[in-house]
Amino acid sequence: MEENEITSDDKLFAALAYFFSPISPILILLVEDKKNRPFIRAHNVQALVAGVAFWIFFTVFSVITCGIGTVSSVAWLIMLYWSYKAYTGEYVQIPVITEFVKNQGWV
Repeated sequence: MEENEITSDDKLFAALAYFFSPISPILILLVEDKKNRPFIRAHNVQALVAGVAFWIFFTVFSVITCGIGTVSSVAWLIMLYWSYKAYTGEYVQIPVITEFVKNQGWV
């Protein structure tokens, strides 16, 4: 098997990174053989940054609006969509986050 070949295991771990973000990406980073796979690493780092950014944004948004709003539901649906894309073997291009991750050299 080639190093760049995307396996069903890679797709599953990439999807889980988005679905349970930001907890799952942290756990995946602790698994030595998973964190070095290119497909998993690309999705894992993006999911971690996106999850942390969403948590920060929605915490501030909830404080400002006193918890009123369904914006967090929309964010969860977006993460679910990215999880689906990762599970189908596609790379996800997240505005701002993808470029940030690449510029930092994390992917």
